[in-house]
Parts: sequence; C-alpha cells; structure tokens
Amino acid sequence: MDPDELARRCARALWDRDVASRAMGMRLRDVAAGRATLAMAVRDDMANGHGLCHGGHIATLADSAFAVACNTYDEVTVAAGFDITFVAPARPGDELVATATERVRHGRSGLYDVTVRAADGTVVAEFRGRSRRLGQPILTPAEAERSVSCES
Repeated sequence: MDPDELARRCARALWDRDVASRAMGMRLRDVAAGRATLAMAVRDDMANGHGLCHGGHIATLADSAFAVACNTYDEVTVAAGFDITFVAPARPGDELVATATERVRHGRSGLYDVTVRAADGTVVAEFRGRSRRLGQPILTPAEAERSVSCES
C-alpha cells in the first residue's frame, strides 16, 4: 500500500476514535505520511477572560494535528511532551489551521513541528512535539481494508 494511503487509513481510524478533538469542532483536512492538517473554528465558549481564544484550545488543536501526523505509520504513537509558543492572539469567529510536519523519526522516538495559523495566514502559535512509538498497530484488519477520505 502507498505510504500516503496507509497514512489516510490510520488517520481516519484514529479520528473516528478521537471524541475530544471532534467535540471541540476540529476537522481533519489533509493527511500524508508524517504530516497532517486540521482546522477549528474558535467558538465563543473558547474565549478566556480577555475575550481571546484560550491558549489551551490552541494547544489542543496543535496537539491533535501532532497526534494524527505521528500516527500515520500504523504504529500506536503517543506524546512524550511538547512545547508551544503563542505568537499572536486568536478570537472567537477565527478559523485556525494547524499543520504538523515530521522532522525526525528514529527508533521509537519522533520530533514534530506544528504551525497554527489564522485564516489570513497570521502565525498564531508554534508547537514542537516529542513522540514515542509503542509498537502496537493502529488499524484493525477491517480498518486496513476500507477506503477513506480525509475530510471530516
């Protein structure tokens, strides 16, 4: 199977199980081996006391993109840690797009960068995630066989 097709199947299986990301209104936009793009509209209930998008919601969007990207090889992979730098504010009504890119994958460890942007291209946050592979498959036999698309 083509690596990007495997990535899409893994992403769809993971996404179907990811209640938290879907509950926040995140959408899976694009997936390839070691890469993922997710989008989220900032809702009014995501605002902090300053009327800005709470940093925890931005971090969760970045973390979810990281999770999809590092789980594109049909091997259960979890976060070992991450750092995030907030560059510009986001506000209710903004559409945020998080793009995760694999930087290093060696042994059981991985390093991924995620850029979160507003719809106008403004960088809202930069995230670096560290991953650890657990050596278990993501896909069930049925999931490995079904055809998928990434839009959710």
